[in-house]
Amino acid sequence: MQRALLAASFAALVCSVVGVFVVLRGMAFMGDAVAHSSLAGMSVAYFFGGSVFWGAFAWAVPASLAITYISRRANVRLDTAIGIIFASGFAVGIILMSQVSNYTADLFGLLFGNVLGVSWGEVALIGLVAGGVLLVISTLYKELLFTAYDATMSAASGIPVRFMQYLLPLLVGITTVASLKAVGIVLVLALLVTPAATATLLARRLPGIITFSIVVGLISTIAGLYLSFHADLPSGPSIVVVATALFLAALLFSPSKGVVWQAWRSSPLPQE
Repeated sequence: MQRALLAASFAALVCSVVGVFVVLRGMAFMGDAVAHSSLAGMSVAYFFGGSVFWGAFAWAVPASLAITYISRRANVRLDTAIGIIFASGFAVGIILMSQVSNYTADLFGLLFGNVLGVSWGEVALIGLVAGGVLLVISTLYKELLFTAYDATMSAASGIPVRFMQYLLPLLVGITTVASLKAVGIVLVLALLVTPAATATLLARRLPGIITFSIVVGLISTIAGLYLSFHADLPSGPSIVVVATALFLAALLFSPSKGVVWQAWRSSPLPQE
């Protein structure tokens, strides 16, 4: 449980930060596509007895860059390129896993995560990956900020927009790999997007959004793990359910954008 808390917290921390830029850029399904396509790399590593983490990493990084490259070079919409990478990688992964005897249980762990089975070595690896991604973001914070809001003005200001257009998908791919052990392939999109989406309901400026996203991500992770432990539920889905509940609470009761709060403010005052 201690290892699970550390690994999931590292994953939630980096997902919460990267997810803010993903939400601002409208790239929510990028993480989902990279996660699903990485099943091919994970299956190859599993098939040959190698590290599943490095198999996912070896596939996710080129896949994240390929999505941007296909979109730019083939002059197709980003969602079209995402669909191509998503379907092809996931299909290859399913084919490879089907060649392994008793693959159903192993495939379930890959798809939905098994953070309770993480080792100390994997905890350290996830922490190093998360720290590296956060270091890059802190170093290029202004460039990522300006590019996320206005790429045209960023290019006019001398910011290397093309480099940033490839950097963010790359960070998404690395972040996705770091989160696979915690929530699995299917649910990684929720950990990447839901805390950031919740934060946009609670703050307006980017520093505040990042702070709230981190808080929501960590609360979701810790509460979800304790829920799964005491109620004997799968860990990944439990984390996602808590994160979704926090989003719904913010959607209803946020002082700035909450539905209930806005309805109360717009209701007429009783006349004497």
